[in-house]
Amino acid sequence: MNFQQLRSVREAVRRGYNLTEAANALFTSQPGVSRQIRELEEELEIEIFERNGKRLVGLTEPGKGMLPIIERLLLEAENLKRAGHEYAHETHGTLAVATTHTQARYALPAAVQAFRSAYPQVRIALQQSSPEHIAQWVISGKADIGIATEGIADFEELVSLPCYEWSHSIVVPPSHPLSSLPEVSLADLSRYPLITYDVGFTGRGHIDAAFAKAGIATDIVLTAMDSDVIQQYVALGMGVGLVASMAMERVNAHQLHAISGAHLFQPNVTRLAVRRGAYLRSYAYDFISRIAPRLSRDEIRETLSQGK
Repeated sequence: MNFQQLRSVREAVRRGYNLTEAANALFTSQPGVSRQIRELEEELEIEIFERNGKRLVGLTEPGKGMLPIIERLLLEAENLKRAGHEYAHETHGTLAVATTHTQARYALPAAVQAFRSAYPQVRIALQQSSPEHIAQWVISGKADIGIATEGIADFEELVSLPCYEWSHSIVVPPSHPLSSLPEVSLADLSRYPLITYDVGFTGRGHIDAAFAKAGIATDIVLTAMDSDVIQQYVALGMGVGLVASMAMERVNAHQLHAISGAHLFQPNVTRLAVRRGAYLRSYAYDFISRIAPRLSRDEIRETLSQGK
């Protein structure tokens, strides 16, 4: 039994039993992957995969029982490699952080800058995508840490902890009628076309939930992933914007008027997630403590270790 055999099984499952795609992911040949799987099955004296001719079509019952063991063995092998590398190079390496555009643009710069000052030999790979992709990148090991507001706590393979709360802001041109109201209501907002985030991004769920609970219909005419894009279209007069308050606090290049929406929508909690059971370098804990300053390093370690 060897790790290449275990990787071949894991990748075959991840790639929907397509051995050609599994081989590409492992930088080897399709016959090589097939051979590794067969040799492991012969050694274990079981059939791991169901087959239709030479094509894999699913896992057998023994295979379903074996897969979690294979995943754990490969994860611990990765952890062992990382632990060895850390003791040899405690302040050198790469920290891969997957996050959304809003977090990368507005929430993380100060923490990243401070981290780089403390660890100048650590390279930061900042990857941006949707919360679902962020979670998958962390699960697969492509990213060490995932940071997002929506969805990232819903994956069993991840352990997450809260970082900070934030609210939404209403953005309008300075002369807009909403800017003169003492307090804007949901009914007031519903009278205008709305521009906000795509579903699943940056607290959009709380926006939809507030209107639904009040029984108020909305006319969302444009959605985007990027707060700057939303503000651009608000500046063009296409509608009223609902954006993360942090986007208005740090920059307002479009000269828009910001109105607090904290009384209309539930507060949002940005969370940080790591793969369950993963080994983190010492400097990764330092980075996490900068993102979640209310948690001590020991509390972070305890929270993540309890999720193993």
